[in-house]
Amino acid sequence: MHNIRLENLLLIDIETVSEQPRFESLSEEWKMLWQEKVQRSLPEGISAEEFYPQRAGIMAEFAKVICISIGYFKKEGGTYFLRVKSFFGDDEKKLLQDFLATLQQLEATNTKWNFTGHNIKEFDMPFLCRRIIINGLVIPAVMDFQNMKPWETNMVDTFQYWRFGDYKQFTSLKLLAAALKVPSSKDDIDGSMVGDVYWIEKQLPRIVTYCQKDVVTTGNIVLRFKNMPLLTEEQVVIVST
Repeated sequence: MHNIRLENLLLIDIETVSEQPRFESLSEEWKMLWQEKVQRSLPEGISAEEFYPQRAGIMAEFAKVICISIGYFKKEGGTYFLRVKSFFGDDEKKLLQDFLATLQQLEATNTKWNFTGHNIKEFDMPFLCRRIIINGLVIPAVMDFQNMKPWETNMVDTFQYWRFGDYKQFTSLKLLAAALKVPSSKDDIDGSMVGDVYWIEKQLPRIVTYCQKDVVTTGNIVLRFKNMPLLTEEQVVIVST
């Protein structure tokens, strides 16, 4: 981590929900596809229908992205600031297009970006790539991980970094933040609540705030890994869309 410049880190976090509010909203074909997808992973006593609101939101074929938050460090007057920008809405294709357009703009100023986040290698980035394809868009070269050699992959995963070769357990962002004495972003909602907050409460702004806080938390974890001071509130700049 010490050999990676803060200026080359592009922090990222996404929030996803099931593509439909409930199992009953699926077509007969997609009901059958869901049942086939989860038949081997259903907990005892839980039907495929009951499992839908619990798990569909993390399966790219049955879900959609409702928020992408990114952040990057910028040094001004000897002090690092974290600029955070979010792409969100009900129209997944539009928010993906806006995200990709911004990514192209950022690439024009820096060709050494490393996507940085917690568990992004196994969730955020694969999920984004799948949804980009499903929406008929083109995966940009900077995200074409399939055609990169392992040492070329431009991702810094705080979850993987914290493992130090130990693959026996999962450490959540909340737990890692607490262990490192980093202020936690999980102070309003958590991942298990996102679907209900979106579909039932219809409070997308709450989800956007939650997503942005995850980016800030990840940024502070990176700073802790590099043995640098944590960000103050004044050093976090939310960029409006």
